[in-house]
Amino acid sequence: MVIDMAPAGLDRPDIAFRTLQQFARREPQLARCEICSRELSSEHEHLIEPRSRKLACACDPCAILFVAQNGAKYKRVPRRVLFLRDFQLTDAQWEAMSLPIEMVFFLKSTPENRVMALYPSPAGPTESQLSLETWTDLESMNPVLLGMKPDVTALLVNRVDFVRGGGAAEYYLAPIDECYKLVGLIRTCWRGFSGGTEVWREINEFFGALKRKAALANGAQDA
Repeated sequence: MVIDMAPAGLDRPDIAFRTLQQFARREPQLARCEICSRELSSEHEHLIEPRSRKLACACDPCAILFVAQNGAKYKRVPRRVLFLRDFQLTDAQWEAMSLPIEMVFFLKSTPENRVMALYPSPAGPTESQLSLETWTDLESMNPVLLGMKPDVTALLVNRVDFVRGGGAAEYYLAPIDECYKLVGLIRTCWRGFSGGTEVWREINEFFGALKRKAALANGAQDA
């Protein structure tokens, strides 16, 4: 299964919508590696093609082939999630991005040679303008971003509960496929102007699962 994640406004909107719907749902028990056609379990590796930002399913042996290959068509998407408990982002910096939704992910794109700010929307992943100065300031305040892997790892920000007064903002270094999964959930489940009850339930479940993955990753690291 190949996932096309070109930002909204580019070509192939119908194809992107169908693939987002597929990715938002649970993947079928029987999937196949896009490289060798081997059968896969529901939990498996993903590869990404940086130029098109297409995701592809892969078995472990095929995914490992792309770990250190410079210039290869695909890059292996890591599975590790980090919860950034002490991340710094000011309200002024956030407001300067003029985002219509309290979620965004930042991706270092090698084909674009810049950092992209993408937010999930009912229309798909939509780009917001991000100045180099803004990102440089974020890196200065949060040195962990200097190690963010281009094309495959993103800074994922969730300020929904913070804005509603129900909790703190959350910051993750997350695999890019997790970010695109969130995009798929929103595009598939969004209803009306505010999204509806279902989409916010799905979003809460998504971030709850992501935090549990981060806890496991941190535990493994500490061990």
